[in-house]
Amino acid sequence: MAKNLLIVESPAKAKTINKYLGKDFIVLASYGHVRDLVPKEGAVDPDAGFAMRYDLIEKNEKHVEAIAKAARKAEAVFLATDPDREGEAISWHIAEILRERGLLDGKPLRRVVFTEITPRAISEAMTRPRDIAAPLVDAQQARRALDYLVGFNLSPVLWRKVQRGLSAGRVQSPALRMIVEREEEIEAFKAREYWSIEAECQHPSQAFSARLTKLDGKKFEQFTITDGETAEAARQRIASAASGALHVTDVTSKERKRRPAAPFTTSTLQQEAARKLGFTTKRTMQVAQKLYEGVALGDEGTVGLITYMRTDSVALSVDAVAEIRDVIARDYGTGAVPDQPNVYKSKSKNAQEAHEAVRPTSALRTPASVSRFLEDDARRLYELVWKRAVASQMVPATLNTVSVDLAAGSEHSFRVSGTTVIDPGFLAVYEEGKDAKAADAEDEGRKLPAMKTGDRIPLDRIHADQHFTEPPPRYSEASLVKALEEYGIGRPSTYASIIATLLFRKYVELENKRFHPSDVGRAVSKFLSSHFTRYVDYDFTAKLEDELDAVSRGEEEWIPLMERFWSPFKEMVDDKMESVDRSEATGARELGTDPKTGKPVSVRLGRYGPYAAIGSTAEDAEDKPKFASLRPGQSMHTISLEDALELFKLPRTLGEHNGEEVSVGIGRFGPFAKRGSVYASLKKEDDPYKVDLERAVFLIEEKEEIARNRIIKEFEGSDIQVLNGRYGPYISNGQLNGKIPKDREPASLTLEEVTKLLEETGKPARGRFGKKAAKKAPAKKAAAKKAPAKKATKKAAKKTAKKATKKTAKKTTKKTVPKKTGA
Repeated sequence: MAKNLLIVESPAKAKTINKYLGKDFIVLASYGHVRDLVPKEGAVDPDAGFAMRYDLIEKNEKHVEAIAKAARKAEAVFLATDPDREGEAISWHIAEILRERGLLDGKPLRRVVFTEITPRAISEAMTRPRDIAAPLVDAQQARRALDYLVGFNLSPVLWRKVQRGLSAGRVQSPALRMIVEREEEIEAFKAREYWSIEAECQHPSQAFSARLTKLDGKKFEQFTITDGETAEAARQRIASAASGALHVTDVTSKERKRRPAAPFTTSTLQQEAARKLGFTTKRTMQVAQKLYEGVALGDEGTVGLITYMRTDSVALSVDAVAEIRDVIARDYGTGAVPDQPNVYKSKSKNAQEAHEAVRPTSALRTPASVSRFLEDDARRLYELVWKRAVASQMVPATLNTVSVDLAAGSEHSFRVSGTTVIDPGFLAVYEEGKDAKAADAEDEGRKLPAMKTGDRIPLDRIHADQHFTEPPPRYSEASLVKALEEYGIGRPSTYASIIATLLFRKYVELENKRFHPSDVGRAVSKFLSSHFTRYVDYDFTAKLEDELDAVSRGEEEWIPLMERFWSPFKEMVDDKMESVDRSEATGARELGTDPKTGKPVSVRLGRYGPYAAIGSTAEDAEDKPKFASLRPGQSMHTISLEDALELFKLPRTLGEHNGEEVSVGIGRFGPFAKRGSVYASLKKEDDPYKVDLERAVFLIEEKEEIARNRIIKEFEGSDIQVLNGRYGPYISNGQLNGKIPKDREPASLTLEEVTKLLEETGKPARGRFGKKAAKKAPAKKAAAKKAPAKKATKKAAKKTAKKATKKTAKKTTKKTVPKKTGA
């Protein structure tokens, strides 16, 4: 009997939904995107209306085939991918593949959307199917085309002018610029000295300290005192005027309300998970995905615990608010429930994608009730989402702030403040985290003794403290996501991938949870900021995002948007490819003069990283310059002349051993020790500038010992060997490496056995640097001859089938969305 086919992205989601829909449906997963632009130049053709050439993603071909097979027999096809542009695009690609194969003829194709995976939500979505939303697909196509054109055209400029293998991204480049500019701010920062003065008071019921606010009749500000001598003189004047006590001159009390924060959006969820749980953005989204797709809750079965986690919206459904209010009344009392539900305004301009905020699918599922079913990360993140959503619908917290002014004589005055919670309201459930300590944080929660005007408060002592201003902090994941959102760069689904790309490319490094740009990252950012200023400009990037949003709402066509971007961009790329000098692009920096030779000393970025040079690096220079790699932790932007000259102390000759010179140096692959023709890498703990002869000889002889013991067995007349490797014994003929059974003694293997094992388990041997080893002259063809002909035929057939599939799946189209997407 034919069944309806419903397609989602992930197998976990498919498994959960399959239980809800019953026997009339078969639910299959696409495992994410099924097609992408062909990974070569020309995949997007600006001269043909930005036609885009797609190909099946190889790892998902088998899933596409399973979908096609089921679609052939299905009565109707339902597309239930995620409720955003990406999900809409995946549905469109699947529809295109099925349509090209003639599998939709005479059967309905419908799109269904839900933001939570619960029986009720799935049931409701199935009663309200729609067509594929062409504007959303257009917006995603435009975004993909833009990213492709930027990457394929800008990256080659970086390869030629900066370093091979680099890449530039439309959104990642402005994010990198933020991190680099913050680093430059820190380097340019000049600390300023200032002094504060405080009074330690001994009130009969409670001791407290107060800050100086008036000195010599004038307002005391941060830089009123900037040296110790002046501070001590002021301290003595105040102490003398006080004569052992301060007098209360004013007491003010102010009650205020603090409103709860809105429920989570993608951005605020990532920020808060970073602050409170120490999660990276990637980890947050992975855990949230699992909570969304479903968790087995014992007798209740598998249920999605949170709503869709990629959203700009802070809105909650009427049903969700009603349930949350019931939970608040039950657990915290009716006094914690406001008369009217709290309403929050969304920053999102894109109404079509403004779904609900991230919330629990049911507030009745308290963290305590589901914790035993969850892994630790999932438990902690669910608790965060639940508390934030519940707190958002509670009454404000009522706080009381008391400020007391205390005089020391007639010319000097101190102030102390304290804030106490009168009614906790939402604070009984949740308090939003902060990126940095607020100026009044120390007053929060501090209670003061009862004081009134005219009271005499005994003075214990007055002290002056030295301080220095601090540079702005480096970005953390939370503060970077917040900045990207504030500038309008990227969208919720892209923040994690932006950060992952910057780290993967080694443009930045995370140290103590803060981003530090690498020399390569700084060179890339400086080059782009100098020569492609418009395309890493925050406002330009944000405006482009707004235009893509307009496309998704059907307010703008995507091809005119592409045309406005492409022409000036391509013209600039062509110009910079020819006009920019490489030394300028790599950020070469002159440090000074070498006192021994009188030659210039400089640092620059080379093919294998930053290095220092003594002498002119110009091609027409008479003397060849000397080069030295920078040490780990050194930056070409901050290294001093003195430190650079230290680098040229390598290679160091340590002495002789067994009649051969022993030295240490730094090569392409790191620090090494050398004796004769033998090289041995230094360990992580070895400093090439400090390692001694004894240690170097030990490392060299250790390597020689490993080499001597590498060959376990050889066979006369054969190039097959049994070898000791990094992960244990294995078989190799130089071209193929084979496995040895765990229960077999390597030294007892026969030639017949190793030949057979190599045929059965052999994989291409790889060289030292991860590339396949070059094939040797065919000294032995036995293994190849013995390989079954059947296997070879099968492999060839599979290859042909794959080619045919790819050819069928490819599509070049000027209008990316068909006029009718439903049946």
